[in-house]
Formats: sequence, structure tokens, C-alpha cells
Amino acid sequence: MTPGDPAAATRAQGSATAALHWARQRALEAGLRQVSAGAGAALRLLAATAGAKAVVEIGTGTGVSGIHLLQGMRPGGVLTTVDPEPERQQFARQAFRAAGFAANRARIIVGRALDVLPRLADGSYDMVFCDGDPLECLEYLGESLRLLRPGGVVCFEGVFADGRTVDSAAQPDEVQKVRELLRAVKESRELMPALLPVGDGLLCAVKREV
Repeated sequence: MTPGDPAAATRAQGSATAALHWARQRALEAGLRQVSAGAGAALRLLAATAGAKAVVEIGTGTGVSGIHLLQGMRPGGVLTTVDPEPERQQFARQAFRAAGFAANRARIIVGRALDVLPRLADGSYDMVFCDGDPLECLEYLGESLRLLRPGGVVCFEGVFADGRTVDSAAQPDEVQKVRELLRAVKESRELMPALLPVGDGLLCAVKREV
């Protein structure tokens, strides 16, 4: 199937809805997990509530979650999105443009998240969205606490792991890591958490004012 031109599709429908649909189709074709409509709406709401001007996204994919985040961010805000796969990011770049966002609204970085995040400035971000390798989720949490300003929000996608996080049967390492993440966020004195039952589970937490 030919990906086609998302901008042409968007012009035909007259809204960013077509660009979002196009990005979802590219994710399906690539076999990539993507945020649900409910999780996307929650991300948009959280970005708007935080008045976000600077957001970090771990896992660009084809741009589905990025469109939701950009829709919620303040005008002129910049999404810094990190992914090791440049082909996916090219789809995301097309989708962002088709959805009506200027090129300077997204800083797209190719690379492994744990190599890129340490280069970002402390306390300079309003929100961090984590949708990367579950085996690295605890490291993402540590980096997020460093990157966020007080009052900033961190979110982790997919923490239900298709129900496996509450299954008493033996589970693979990535599920065990997610369980550790849930405990760490719950027990952290720096965070005020909530687990939202949207999509495959969206774990969110606000960094407390010191």
C-alpha cells in the first residue's frame, strides 16, 4: 500500500483528523503500537492543563501521539521527540506538517532515548511522555524527574501490558519492569500519581513543588 500524501488527505477533509488517520495507517502497516483515541485525548488534555511549551516524547512512532501532544500545547510550543528509527520519524514529520503544525514546532531527534535524554537541560520541560522500550522505563523515570520543572507531568503508555501486570502467572522481563515502575511512582515522594484506564493504561504523575 502506498502511503500517499497526508497533506492532500488533510486538505480534502479540512482538519487534522485526516493527518491523524494517515499516521495511524502508517503505524498499522509497520506493525507499531500506537496510542488509542482515549489515551491521545488524555495526553492532549494534560498538555493543555500543564500549559506546556516544552514537551519531550520518547518514541516518535509515526506521529500519532505527537499530534495529540502538539494539539494540547501552547501556541509556539516545541515538541522534542526521540526515536531510533528515522523512517518512522519521516512519517511523523509529514503527519505534523499535514496537521497544520509549522516545522519548528517539532524537534525530531534520531537516536536511542537513553543516549539523547542526558543531553537535554535540567528542569526545562513541562511534560515528558514515555512510549519507548519497557525494559528502560525506570531509567526514563529518572531522566524525567531531572528534566521536568516543578508542576510538570510525566506519563507512561501501556502500563496494563494487556492485563499482564496484574496476572499472577510468570511474566517476561518487560512486564516485571513495568511493575517496578508502578511501585516506584507510587512510592516516590517527588510525584503525585494517577493511573488512567484509557488505552492500555496511562500512568501519569505530577512532579511536586519543592
